[in-house]
Amino acid sequence: MQIQDIRQRLRALAARPVHEDRILRAWLQARALDQRTRRQSEHYYPLSLRKGLPALQADLEALARIRSVHPGSDGSARLLVELADGQTVESVLLPRGGICVSTQVGCAVGCQFCMTGQSGLLRQISSAEIVAQVVLARSLRKVDKVVFMGMGEPSHNLDNVLDAIELLATHGAIGHKNLVFSTVGDPRAFERLPQGQVKPALAVSLHTTDAALRARLLPRAPRITPAELVEQAESYAQATGYPIQYQWTLLAGINDGDDEVERLIPLLKGKKAMMNFIPFNSVEGSGFQRPSEERAWEMTQALRRHGIIACLRDSAGQDVDGGCGQLRARALGQQPDQQKAGNTRTEAPLSFMKREQTPATPAC
Repeated sequence: MQIQDIRQRLRALAARPVHEDRILRAWLQARALDQRTRRQSEHYYPLSLRKGLPALQADLEALARIRSVHPGSDGSARLLVELADGQTVESVLLPRGGICVSTQVGCAVGCQFCMTGQSGLLRQISSAEIVAQVVLARSLRKVDKVVFMGMGEPSHNLDNVLDAIELLATHGAIGHKNLVFSTVGDPRAFERLPQGQVKPALAVSLHTTDAALRARLLPRAPRITPAELVEQAESYAQATGYPIQYQWTLLAGINDGDDEVERLIPLLKGKKAMMNFIPFNSVEGSGFQRPSEERAWEMTQALRRHGIIACLRDSAGQDVDGGCGQLRARALGQQPDQQKAGNTRTEAPLSFMKREQTPATPAC
């Protein structure tokens, strides 16, 4: 089901534009579709629409449901979400009112350090299924920021992602800069995003300044040099006024060296940029290691000394073995569910999410 299918269904039930807008807003706020104000009588909606809303409500609720909740000590929680056809994806409730949603089942980019890419692309997620992940999150806690950085490459499902972004901005009360579109550097994103009515913030997966290394780490990403990628991203930043959020997964002995820092400083200095260093969320058998906290801090501080905004962040759910794709892999039996020393993986009841979470303090 696409967002346009929902609109057409409402119109077929004789919904007027004002009715359509009100029902879409109710859905995006995780409220009952037939909810009315005290001033509105039971006859506010046409009879055919009133009769059709229960079935529509059921179909929308079937778009996505929570299979399991994995709370982290940082106030985040990873959700294993089952779609109507039985496929599963991951969403992440972030501290301070954010949700990270998936845009594809699997991913075609094949990033070597990402569990999602190991299974390849299975199917696209519809625009309504993308929005349904936000609705699920809002049924658990307040959400005023949506990051399209979960499973999948949003640029490979561009029409559906942009439709979801537009609806979340126009009917979901989410500010444009709080809708964050993530990409490995697909040229279609740089072409289409400036043309939209809603211009989201942009996050770019950089990971290295070495073009050859980037091609090995991201084997099916566009063959564009890091310098060219930053140049295209900077054009979008200048057009929107939003800084680009660069993502860099830190891999010990691979992209955490002084040579990377020396090339990165002139690449980002003076630009609308914010670097997010994210130490690798260990996956057994991946061949990659998480760098020391001291080394990660050294890289962060080196950029800051040159006037570049740099943050040291952790992948949400680090303490529950919840790196992107790991929950889905465990559910499919693709990865042993082994606990690291001192870590636990918890499947919590939904009532856990009703409690107020203590925000984690970012290293930024």
